[in-house]
Amino acid sequence: MKFEWRKQEKDLYLPRDTPTVITVPRQKFFAIKGKGDPNGAGFSERVSVLYPLAYAVRMMPKSGFTPEGYFEYAVYPLEGVWENTDVSDKGSFIYTIMIRQPDFVTAEISEKAFETTRRKKPHPILDEAFFCEMEDGLSVQVLHIGDYDNEPASFAKMQALMSDNGLVRASNNHREIYLSDPAKTDRDKVKTVLRYSVSEC
Repeated sequence: MKFEWRKQEKDLYLPRDTPTVITVPRQKFFAIKGKGDPNGAGFSERVSVLYPLAYAVRMMPKSGFTPEGYFEYAVYPLEGVWENTDVSDKGSFIYTIMIRQPDFVTAEISEKAFETTRRKKPHPILDEAFFCEMEDGLSVQVLHIGDYDNEPASFAKMQALMSDNGLVRASNNHREIYLSDPAKTDRDKVKTVLRYSVSEC
């Protein structure tokens, strides 16, 4: 049976629209860094580099190579880690966008994915992408429904929960997980997981 992150990892990817505290384990990603307005060409260009890498791993058995521990799975959603951002100046945004990989993916398997992508989907900035591991650890997250520009209202709810529970942000960064395609979804119905890594005061 295919592993579906929407079903098997609901706590990570389908939180409630009221903030909750969660511990996020160490995870593996294909990632790429960028700067500027996420509505611009640079952001979409970086997204277009990540998906071929993710699908190169997903389709390895069909190319004649089955990684040890491989299982059928749905490709994970796009995520982004954003540095402290001023919404009035989107051109100054600094971000790392990424797609999570299953635990069986190793550095060697990731390199095979890069080799496949260089051959089948070459791109001038492909070599800017990289394989990495990240651990959010103790976190506060919420499901934001609506326009990205309205995220500060959800961040305020997260901050209120943190204040009530003696928690502070571990850094100025925050993570976003994109559950909707904004090109195919009404702006007021777009779903995004917002997450702060936190620590106790």
